[in-house]
Amino acid sequence: MKQVTDMMGNKIYIPSSPKRIISLVPSLTELLYDLDLEKEVVGITKFCIKPQNWRKNKTKIGGTKTINFEKIKALNPDLIIANKEENTKEEIEGLIQLYPVWISDINSYKESLLAIYKIGEICNRKEKATNLIQQIEHNKHNYNLPNGELKKVLYLIWKDPYMAVGRSTYINDIISTLGYKNCFNKERYKTISIEEINRLKPDYIFLSSEPYPFKEKHLKEFEQLIPNSIVKIVDGELFSWYGSRLLYLFEQSIFIN
Repeated sequence: MKQVTDMMGNKIYIPSSPKRIISLVPSLTELLYDLDLEKEVVGITKFCIKPQNWRKNKTKIGGTKTINFEKIKALNPDLIIANKEENTKEEIEGLIQLYPVWISDINSYKESLLAIYKIGEICNRKEKATNLIQQIEHNKHNYNLPNGELKKVLYLIWKDPYMAVGRSTYINDIISTLGYKNCFNKERYKTISIEEINRLKPDYIFLSSEPYPFKEKHLKEFEQLIPNSIVKIVDGELFSWYGSRLLYLFEQSIFIN
């Protein structure tokens, strides 16, 4: 056994090489796959859609906020990977009484890299994690930042009512990392009206592909409602999935349209 510290500062005891891992976080499930932990991961959530073959073959233990404790008990995990924001405090506290739970807390690009390293370390995949981080940093180094003065972005994640991404969020930091400026100065995620959007005068309006599936028709609507802004549909997973999804953030266009 070894003692490790999670991203919340909690100390937990886990095997030197965990063999029965459950992931409660879709983006970190993808990371575990990229760290070559096919045999070790025994359970995932129903929202863990990547990789496709794990979605089909791994045991589903409920949703990220609706955990099935009986299914987890049957899997007898020696490590559960959770997240402060994506999982509920009550359910995680319940799991901590029974199993080693490593909680991630990721609100920036740098914290995502740190999580990759720490998960690689606790799962006996430090070399793979280090190589992954180096590749991400290489891609970032070769990324061409937008030219000129920072362009103001409003990033929308929901409709009816419209909801925008504010400060103190992972998405906000990714916007900055890509060379844009978030013009919505409220904290976290807040509703916003068309009138407020017009007052902010964003250079770009990013309509995210998730959690609300903005489509071409919504883009056309915004082009009429906010004629002085450039409206783009963006890949929501690239902006909100931390972990190994960062591999693709700088390699491909963030724009769907």
